Amino acid sequence: MLELAECPPSLMEFADPINARILEVSEDDIQGFHEDPIGEIARQSGLAVSLVIERLQTMLAAGTIRRIRQTLTSINLAQGGLVAWQIPEEKLHAAFDFLFQQDPFSGHAVIRSTDAITPGSGYRLWTTLKVPQGYSIVRHCEILAAEIGAEQFRLMPAKRVFALGVGHIRRQGLTPGSKSDALAEARETDYVKLNPLEWQVLMALKRELDIDEIGPMLWERRARNAEIPLNTFLAVAHDLNARRVIGRFSTFLEHVKPSQTGQRLTRCNGLFHWAIPAGREIEAGCEIGRHHILTHCYWRDAGPEFRNVNIMAVAHGSEKQNVLAHKAAIDDHLQSIGMPVLYSNVFWGGRSEIKPSEICPEAYGDWIRSRDISAWTSSARG
Repeated sequence: MLELAECPPSLMEFADPINARILEVSEDDIQGFHEDPIGEIARQSGLAVSLVIERLQTMLAAGTIRRIRQTLTSINLAQGGLVAWQIPEEKLHAAFDFLFQQDPFSGHAVIRSTDAITPGSGYRLWTTLKVPQGYSIVRHCEILAAEIGAEQFRLMPAKRVFALGVGHIRRQGLTPGSKSDALAEARETDYVKLNPLEWQVLMALKRELDIDEIGPMLWERRARNAEIPLNTFLAVAHDLNARRVIGRFSTFLEHVKPSQTGQRLTRCNGLFHWAIPAGREIEAGCEIGRHHILTHCYWRDAGPEFRNVNIMAVAHGSEKQNVLAHKAAIDDHLQSIGMPVLYSNVFWGGRSEIKPSEICPEAYGDWIRSRDISAWTSSARG
């Protein structure tokens, strides 16, 4: 790794040409499980492995990259949902802090606003949530609501997934309306049951990489620490990948806060809402999910609080008008194919933090005991 004190600031930044070349691949192009993911990043970026290792280590040490890890398709491993919280304004930031810092099962936390008072605009705090199999996600929301002083919450599980990936670097400069030739896939969210060995391998896979782990044969060290023979570890990982439990090997950039030199990867993000006639959600989602600007696109039923919105998507950009231009292009496409849109809105992101949601059932039991809330554990199981 380059010594940060001696490293030119430009070499820590995502805008450096070599770094950008690496990140265009490493953000979300290394799909599934790879025995040598660092080598695969080097191969796809056309750079020497030693250079890729050096730059990834430097960017991680500098905070340009927030974390490097093997992601999982947690929608198939735990009950999940997007949660909108209606909270008194004076409690909003304390609630944000609690969910981000003290609830391991809450992932993304974003304070959102709308351009005008609209249905659901009183729901300012939005979080993602995963609750391990065997427990009730509704009961978890109830206990969190009591902790943070929420007046109401709306839980919106994903019924289908149409787009899921980061790739902020490769999305820079996209022309509004840019989309793939093929329809997006409508991915199911059915649970996959795992045995104890599979959970053990999965927990070892998903842990964030330390700086000194960035290199070839990183799974050999993980297998050794888990006390699992390497051949067994790799065989289980490949099987989990075949069952679509493994997501992507990814570098996660700090895309909201400024870097050490003051650069921002993105300046705003919009959570797009569409209400599509019932029965046409998959058709609409496959059309919307084709658009390259979207990092996420789901079918979620938001209910009457949000005028029955059922397709949601997220786009990031450097300027608000640019994000709106992408939204307008998607709207034009829906109109061109005769897809009715009954209602639409944009919730803008403000303060935000991101961390992986814990999905291990044992971790849930530990959390319950640590908070001394055993009185509801028996009723929490679902």
